[in-house]
Amino acid sequence: MSLAQADARPVTGPTARPIVEARGIHKHFGQLHVLKGVDLVVAERELVFVIGPSGSGKSTLLRCLNRLEEPSSGSIMVDGIDLLDRKTDINKARQRIGMVFQSFNLYPHMTALGNVALALRKVQGKGKAEAEARALAALERVHLADRADHYPGQLSGGQQQRVAIARAIALEPRVMLFDEPTSALDPELVGGVLAVMRELREDGMTMVVVSHEMAFAKAAADRVVFMADGRIVEEGPPAQIFGAPRHERTRAFIGQIERH
Repeated sequence: MSLAQADARPVTGPTARPIVEARGIHKHFGQLHVLKGVDLVVAERELVFVIGPSGSGKSTLLRCLNRLEEPSSGSIMVDGIDLLDRKTDINKARQRIGMVFQSFNLYPHMTALGNVALALRKVQGKGKAEAEARALAALERVHLADRADHYPGQLSGGQQQRVAIARAIALEPRVMLFDEPTSALDPELVGGVLAVMRELREDGMTMVVVSHEMAFAKAAADRVVFMADGRIVEEGPPAQIFGAPRHERTRAFIGQIERH
């Protein structure tokens, strides 16, 4: 492990400062009970990887953490802000919570620089020059400064996803949420996105990742959370979850993915 990687490890024990505290999260879609009392606490600088079978509630949980989905009950604190308090300015609070989706959601008529700068201008009210300077710096962090004047249609899928990451980090969030960020990419394009995520993690960014990239989870995660049927079944360091899972449901899932 490099010194940079070692320094990026979260503080452990009682001194660890939680950035995300979700308690007792339930989510109903009509009669469908998708989340069944989920508790998730994420410490500053921690990378938490959420795995589990399709339909287990992983993406719904992630979307509840920035209120793209409204929890049916429970509490969510992010960086000391009560997201479910009616007095909370959710648009302002979301500036602390970057999110990257499976789809890139870039404006096709705007360059990479324009896509990243737009959020800075519309969300934070930055002037054109400052927004573009910060956007270029964000593109530099994802190794795409040389593609700043390219339109999405001129970029590969992996490059478009890295622009989407740059758009999120340009707002200087306190935590980044990734919802299946590589699942829409051809296999040969996945590596570039994961490399950027690894660099963010080494820089100390707090991250919650829902993904099927198990090799990345083993190598980069501080903690792996296994969900099934709307509940957290088991959580622990990657070596435990992948090497010696304690719950039968976890063992069955890990066994299945390692056969493929």
